[in-house]
Amino acid sequence: MPHINLKNDLPGIRSAMAYSPKTAAPMGVLAEILLRSNKGLAPAERELIGMYVSYLNDCFYCHHSHGEIACIYLDGDRELVEQVRKDYNKAPIPDKLKSLLAIAAKVQQGGKFVTAEDVERARENGATDMDIHDAVLIAAAFCMFNRYVDGLATTAPTDMSSYPLRAKQVAENGYGSHIYTARQPA
Repeated sequence: MPHINLKNDLPGIRSAMAYSPKTAAPMGVLAEILLRSNKGLAPAERELIGMYVSYLNDCFYCHHSHGEIACIYLDGDRELVEQVRKDYNKAPIPDKLKSLLAIAAKVQQGGKFVTAEDVERARENGATDMDIHDAVLIAAAFCMFNRYVDGLATTAPTDMSSYPLRAKQVAENGYGSHIYTARQPA
């Protein structure tokens, strides 16, 4: 049960956003910019970073939600998403993404854990300064999103069949007010 009366029965961040549309609007814009850009990192890579940080933060709702969105961008490759979640170093993903996930994991611990060597390794693996910037900002934003979701003790569906439905809606329509105003797709 949520710590406060959110005045709705939506799950996860959707309930907190519906409760406070004034703060939801800029958070939705930030999510749209960070996760749906096609410049540099692909949307699937961006979602994998957000999913991984959410997994490290033990945010059930977010790591399943963003894992499903990544899955859609990866043509349904749920196995790859699970490999990244459990041990990205063994996943069949580019070394560039592995080095960015390593940076994201350090940001999840605290920004000062990222070292010059981590950044140099990412560059050696083909990451641009913008890729590194975006990975750090995605990781930092997801720490905030995860703490928002879990700090209010929002509900998280345990019926895993609900996550792909919402993920499809996000992949098709992006992040915005429909996240907390539109009904769950059937």
